[in-house]
Amino acid sequence: MMRTQTARSYRRPVPAAVPETADAPRPPVSLPRVAADVPGVPAGVLGVPADTVRVRPARADDGERVRCFLGGLSPRTRAQRFFTEVGDPGTRLVRSLLAVDEHRDALLAVRGELVVGHAMSHRGQGAAIEIAVVVDDEWQAMGIGSRLVRTLMRRAAARGAATVQMDVLGDNRRVLAIVRRMWPDAVMRASSGAVEVTAAIIR
Repeated sequence: MMRTQTARSYRRPVPAAVPETADAPRPPVSLPRVAADVPGVPAGVLGVPADTVRVRPARADDGERVRCFLGGLSPRTRAQRFFTEVGDPGTRLVRSLLAVDEHRDALLAVRGELVVGHAMSHRGQGAAIEIAVVVDDEWQAMGIGSRLVRTLMRRAAARGAATVQMDVLGDNRRVLAIVRRMWPDAVMRASSGAVEVTAAIIR
């Protein structure tokens, strides 16, 4: 279900990173970041408003952009997204984040060529979907994650999904607050340090 910098997946929408010793070494990726990039300072503070970011479906040619995005996340954000240590993003992981088929959907939040957020959903045999979201550290708390989630929900509802399920870490107050705001009638159950959430997708 939801794995973000503040939440984790209920089941397994995204596999953990897999070591790829057989891959040839890759040259460093150099994609543009925001102007006057200052670590730890939200982009909006630097005069780059969040409304310059658009949400679009992920494409097969987004691999290097997503690899660069993952590489720019802080270790804490990576660990909270994947619930494991993730080193150099391998090809298998990147491909899994871009996979789109009858069961999976993937979205990117982008500003030009710069990826600042990623969201994906996975639907099994029933009408419930599991989601995973992560936003670049410097673009957090600007509403981008909520936009990704809402767009993901609309697309899932159009394909017949009725509920969303997620596990949110119990100490992630920011995401729990977002969940309560987006789904005031959500059912929440504490379990092993996490909060299991089940909510109806509002059509």
